[in-house]
Amino acid sequence: MAGRAQPSGPAGSGGGAPGLLPLLLLLLSAAAIIPRGDGQNLVTEDVTVVEGDVATISCRVKNSDDSVIQLLNPNRQTIYFRDFRPLKDSRFQLVNFSNSELRVSLTNVSISDEGRYFCQLYTDPPQEIYTTITVLVPPRNLVIDIQKETAVEGEEIELNCTAMASRPATTIRWFKGNKELTGKSEVEQWSDMYTVTSQLLLKVGREDDGVPVICLVDHPAVKDLQTQRYLEVMYKPQVRVSQNYPLQGLTREGEPLELTCTAFGKPQPTDMRWLRVDDEMPQHVVVSGSNLLISNLNKTDNGTYRCEASNAVGKSHADYMLFVYDSRAGEEGAIRSVDHAVVGGVVAVVVFAMLCLLIILGRYFARHKGTYFTHEAKGADDAADADTAIINAEGGQNNSEEKKEYFI
Repeated sequence: MAGRAQPSGPAGSGGGAPGLLPLLLLLLSAAAIIPRGDGQNLVTEDVTVVEGDVATISCRVKNSDDSVIQLLNPNRQTIYFRDFRPLKDSRFQLVNFSNSELRVSLTNVSISDEGRYFCQLYTDPPQEIYTTITVLVPPRNLVIDIQKETAVEGEEIELNCTAMASRPATTIRWFKGNKELTGKSEVEQWSDMYTVTSQLLLKVGREDDGVPVICLVDHPAVKDLQTQRYLEVMYKPQVRVSQNYPLQGLTREGEPLELTCTAFGKPQPTDMRWLRVDDEMPQHVVVSGSNLLISNLNKTDNGTYRCEASNAVGKSHADYMLFVYDSRAGEEGAIRSVDHAVVGGVVAVVVFAMLCLLIILGRYFARHKGTYFTHEAKGADDAADADTAIINAEGGQNNSEEKKEYFI
């Protein structure tokens, strides 16, 4: 094509070629500074890359006419001229070169590599288009600080999670177990980096003891980045009284009673005692550790018996209400149960006998009714009326014989 500059070799600020080659490339670069605004034959895409990874820049020509393709860095230094690299930076490597594409890779990308890279096509006039490299930096460190290593039930504690030196600024999310919580974040910028600190206020209960609190990072440069701390919550004892004997039934005079007290807390309760509410403990009651035993109950033992347990956090209790019944209270109930069973059995037998009687009578009447109908039918053929039919039925056999003799 007439009037087109035909460079015979590469040039750039990062490399030197002997003879007239540098001067020729300098003239070409000067001509390329006058870009065509639409870049109609050039195609490229922006690149987003994580720091330390590889970025690939592609300069493509839609309708190639064998014009020269060149790639320049943000300082407008020539990285590649055709398949020649004038720039003395070995991190740039040629991936593909043809009349329609110049593709270059940049390894070990850093923040200093971020910016606009220019694709130039030496047509008449020259064309130019740029691609932007954006470098993402994941957080350098993720740390949870907790206000108190050990909290007491009902207390509000403060937790802080810090994600340092990221780009762009990260988003911090909080979880307690599987439940997401809401924190308050602050962002600080240092040069091109961002440090984010999120604060979480949490009121703890005994159910939170041993539960993990998780600080999770949302950032385009990293996946599944999180750290966690386990809560340690102290709480006063939980107390329960159980009846060992009698396992079932009434607490009756003369019989024994055995109760057991169990208590759980953090720290584990060390002080446990039995007492009788609003009265003195009977002298015949035996207390051994967590057990209370009354070997021979009587009605003077009636009342409320309390087990108290305490630890460094506080004191709790559980009550057992004792009511002593007469010694025959259970037997009378059993006798009444037997009487009811006997009465029920007698009623069942009577009903069954009546049903059997009704069935027998029904069958009897049904049989005799059939006999009547049979006799009536025997004399019905020759009778002029119903009475005659009955009479004929009673003597039906004789009439039949007479008729036979008559016809013979």
